[in-house]
Amino acid sequence: MHPLTCVIIDDEPLALDLLAGYCQQVPGLELKGQFHDALVALAFVQDNPVDLVFVDIHMPRITGLQLVQLLPKPGPRVVFTTAYDQYAVQSYELNAVDYLLKPIGFDRFLQAVNKVRSQVTVPAASAATLAPEPAPQPARTLPDAMFVKNEHRLQRVAFDDILYIEGMKEYLMIYTADGGKILTLQSFRRVEEVLPPQRFARIHKSFVVALPRIEHVERGKVQVAGRLLPIGDTYRDAFTSLIRAQNLL
Repeated sequence: MHPLTCVIIDDEPLALDLLAGYCQQVPGLELKGQFHDALVALAFVQDNPVDLVFVDIHMPRITGLQLVQLLPKPGPRVVFTTAYDQYAVQSYELNAVDYLLKPIGFDRFLQAVNKVRSQVTVPAASAATLAPEPAPQPARTLPDAMFVKNEHRLQRVAFDDILYIEGMKEYLMIYTADGGKILTLQSFRRVEEVLPPQRFARIHKSFVVALPRIEHVERGKVQVAGRLLPIGDTYRDAFTSLIRAQNLL
């Protein structure tokens, strides 16, 4: 069987490491490179053709959607890997083979690889007679957890267990319902991409809270697990509108 060659493009190191590990587990899938810079990746693919590109959507400089439009034609198959489901329609328009929602399980990754393999191995003479490939569909089940780097491992944190998250310079401290604390080198921007917006809200430059865990709101503060957390002026109106819309006030 001819090996299926691929590259991974994602500005998040943890995501690169996860997908690279998945590639190593799939026989016949050959990883040619992994890139955190989309423009460097584009230059590589232009000079080194591959069968498949795994690409994130939210990246600095250019987005994954923009990058795909710059790939050589005819180009590699594309599988988007993202924390957002609202770009699925745009991915269809770009003829993406699949659309994987983070956190990505190995079974969904393998399903996407097999879908690409079935296209790549179709003989050219018969390809024209086949019906068009159905548009990719995002996974139906929404993720119920996220993975964060804790010391030298990736730790799974269930959304239901999170009370609130506190920013500490380059680190975040995640407070959980069992009284635990998880320190991770992560940015609020990345965490907010993964957290379900209907369940979590930014109330301050240093705090994100789980809405179901709020005990009460008073005088510009919210109480969660007995601790009063400040509501920043920048976030006050949006937070108030959000909890009123969810009948929490």
